[in-house]
Amino acid sequence: MAKPVILTVDDDPEVLQAVARDLRQEYGDRYRILRAESGASALEALEQLKLRNQPVALFLVDQRMPQMSGVEFLEQTLSMFPDAKRALLTAYADTDAAIRAINTTKIDYYLMKPWDPPQERLYPVLKDLLDDWKATFHPPFEGIRVIGNRWSPHSHQAKDFLARNQIPYQWMDIELSPEAQQLVEYADCDTLHLPLVLFPDGFSLMQPSNVQIAEKIGLQTQAEKPFYDLIIIGGGPGGLAAAVYGASEGLRTVMIEREAPGGQAGTSSRIENYLGFPVGLSGGDLARRAVTQARRFGVEILTPQEVTGIRVEDPYRFVQLSDGSEISCHAIILALGVAWRRLNVPGLEKLTGAGVYYGAAQTEAMSCQGEEVYIIGGANSAGQAAMYFSKYASHVTMLVRGDSLTKSMSQYLIDQIGETPNITVKTHTSVIEAKGETSLEALTIVNALTGETQTVPATSLFIFIGAQPRTDWLDGVVEKGDRGFILTGPDLQLNGHRPKGWTLERDPYLLETNIPGVFAVGDVRQGSVKRVASSVGEGSICVQFVHQYLSNVV
Repeated sequence: MAKPVILTVDDDPEVLQAVARDLRQEYGDRYRILRAESGASALEALEQLKLRNQPVALFLVDQRMPQMSGVEFLEQTLSMFPDAKRALLTAYADTDAAIRAINTTKIDYYLMKPWDPPQERLYPVLKDLLDDWKATFHPPFEGIRVIGNRWSPHSHQAKDFLARNQIPYQWMDIELSPEAQQLVEYADCDTLHLPLVLFPDGFSLMQPSNVQIAEKIGLQTQAEKPFYDLIIIGGGPGGLAAAVYGASEGLRTVMIEREAPGGQAGTSSRIENYLGFPVGLSGGDLARRAVTQARRFGVEILTPQEVTGIRVEDPYRFVQLSDGSEISCHAIILALGVAWRRLNVPGLEKLTGAGVYYGAAQTEAMSCQGEEVYIIGGANSAGQAAMYFSKYASHVTMLVRGDSLTKSMSQYLIDQIGETPNITVKTHTSVIEAKGETSLEALTIVNALTGETQTVPATSLFIFIGAQPRTDWLDGVVEKGDRGFILTGPDLQLNGHRPKGWTLERDPYLLETNIPGVFAVGDVRQGSVKRVASSVGEGSICVQFVHQYLSNVV
């Protein structure tokens, strides 16, 4: 933690220097001593301290100053640092004003000038004040602070990006927190440009992009080298597993992730059927462990960075990035994962990020405290989310189109949901409209069996209705099957013939696409088993096919 501040203010430069000297001599090892020659300049300094979230322990202020007296200055500090101790330096003629200020302005003490010797007339008084301050002091949060509106999609994006990248932050709602309103004013940020992201060094960003946040917090967004043995596109479980095995076996490896390592699995609140973790672990924990492991073996991880194209110039493969740069390699693994399928219902699109969320938006869980939460979906991801939100919400309602959960959800989750009193499962039920101007206010739902419709108040809706791959950018390059999933290995052969344009004297390897040296693993591959363990397995064994490919071309 940064040293707490002792601020002294006096318009006489010689007196100010002497006071600061005495304070530094006695307290400089434990406190940061700041000085200001006027109340106005002191207030400017205090605004910067607030933006850095640095505490003030004590004000030692001269009473007789032009433009702003000591009492007037201390009155203005009450809203900024209400818990700081306040001491007034006065001449004999000002003692009446000081006494009145003690009764009306929360001034803790007044000291007469001169204070020499400080060992007798200054330090004992300040020691008592500082001891009192320390007794009730609670250290401030020292990380990133995000100030915004709960119903702002931009605010949700910033919170979600930080959370998924394992960056601690403090959320401050502009509508609920007077301190947040104060900080926005100090940073000269109007509410139209929220969220305001404040960093510990005092730097701030207004309505930042993920790339801007990433660059400020030190995430790597650019490749260090122009060429690698292996480029992995996608940072979900499959991509992370491939990165660990590739780098550990000596391949110069870079992994490129468009949002945050962990992929869709990284948003899961609890994975309970993953081998080796009998009490389960969160997707975020799994991603954090895997990233640490990958970096230990020397994997470069670029995030957030997006790949926009692939081209081939044998024996090399080139990857084009969204910033216009390009890196090359011998082999590529496509571990793109999938995205949540969008629900085409009136009102949902405009409220996405403002009460309507796709996937388990864990960043919103605390905001749902005591509220009713609705979840659409009946597979494992929806069940895991229901269990997670049941810890915060007063009630969770699952809306399921089918007649039960048994067709798409693991039995252990079905049992847990059945034993949780504040979760209700409504089968044969769909949402047909979302209502609200700036945030979700109500849902209209219909029962497919009875045809009955009802409109229920709702502030939070989380949607898990299947997944679709983001592979449009591979059109004309990599062969795809149903709904855009990538074809690999035997699936590429039609009537026993190798894929069109295949030039090698062998068949494609099990996880290889129609382009030699370009592989696909995990959920994006057609026919894959949509489980975390399966993706990890495919990412691991794919590296062996990469080695076989490299042995013939390098």
